[in-house]
Amino acid sequence: MAAERTILHVDMDAFYASAELLRRPELRGLPVVVGGAGRRGVVAAASYEARFYGVKSAMPSAQARRLCPTAVFLDGDHDYYRELSVQIMDIMARFTPLVEPLSLDEAFLDVTSARRLFGSGSAIATKLRATIFDEVGLWCSAGVAASKFVAKLASERAKPTASRGGPIPGTGVFVVAPGRELEFLHPLPARALWGVGPATMAKLERLGITTVGDIAVMPIDRVIGVVGKASGTHLYNLAHARDTRPVEPEQQAKSISQEQTFQFDLHNRIDLDRHLVRMSDTVAARLRKAGVKARTVSIKVRFGDFSTITRSLTPPSPTDSGIGIAHLAQELLAKVDISGGIRLLGVGTTGLEEEQHQQLSLDDVLEGDDRADWKLADEAIDEIRRKFGTDSIGPAVLAKTGERLTRDKNEKPWG
Repeated sequence: MAAERTILHVDMDAFYASAELLRRPELRGLPVVVGGAGRRGVVAAASYEARFYGVKSAMPSAQARRLCPTAVFLDGDHDYYRELSVQIMDIMARFTPLVEPLSLDEAFLDVTSARRLFGSGSAIATKLRATIFDEVGLWCSAGVAASKFVAKLASERAKPTASRGGPIPGTGVFVVAPGRELEFLHPLPARALWGVGPATMAKLERLGITTVGDIAVMPIDRVIGVVGKASGTHLYNLAHARDTRPVEPEQQAKSISQEQTFQFDLHNRIDLDRHLVRMSDTVAARLRKAGVKARTVSIKVRFGDFSTITRSLTPPSPTDSGIGIAHLAQELLAKVDISGGIRLLGVGTTGLEEEQHQQLSLDDVLEGDDRADWKLADEAIDEIRRKFGTDSIGPAVLAKTGERLTRDKNEKPWG
């Protein structure tokens, strides 16, 4: 008989904000917001002191400032967060090879086979939390259950709560024992289920459904009749704690992209091309790090009136070249009317596949194909960045005389 699965969902506590406090201890106890401070800025993360005032991620920064006028706004530093994330994921891998990262700051772990070595799911989660704090200096919360869905909800119950004076510690680890799933799930609001957004919730409320338990006792045909077969079946199964999805450690990204919201609309094509070069360089570096190439390159353009378009091109062969992606992105943007001003610009790649050796065609040889030269240049750039940091080298068009290759005032990652 197969052993009952033990799944952990591990989520770092206020990761971006906590990471900043790790290197800026003088800000501890203050309401700290990571994100764009400009008029179009967006909150990426908030410390528990800021959360006390109602500040939340994805909230416009102007609203956050109104809620908490004393908040300290900090620009985000993705490279720093990524470095910490690598350390955290490496620690998780010591407990089990079955680690499925969901983002930089959360992951599922299947520790079923690790119980003989490390003890129960609760013991493993407790040891993991302590190890991450001892080696990285950050706390996380962990949910323990027999399925991914229940484990994720359990980790939310383990979280600290916000107060004016800082986080009030939660349990740190919350366990939903096998056989107790329905007891845990049914009192929860229906919106706790994956896939229940405002529109779906409004439909469910018309049936008198407010809790997960209400869905569980409702005939499945009625649920399907309101939200459709796929969604209705999905919600009905979750309401009965049916989730057999495995932890998948080898999931490959389906796309890699980068986008930028500007504090002021841009109308100058030269400036926009410069942003495309920077984002293409970043996307290409991430492709090479993942060992994949992209079959399709796309751009995303949001205008001043918030209307949004996407355009894409498929080159003759897959690419991981920054200059190649930039040329394609610029070709796409050249066909877009920018006279109304650009609020957001993005570069994306899809159709990712593992890098393979490419055979040059006769035309390539006759025309003096320079892909090999660019590949060597890209490898050199990647090595320099590994040794000296992301800002140590980059496309010449981004350089300003006497300055490092850093963002200008209109290039903040969250506006």
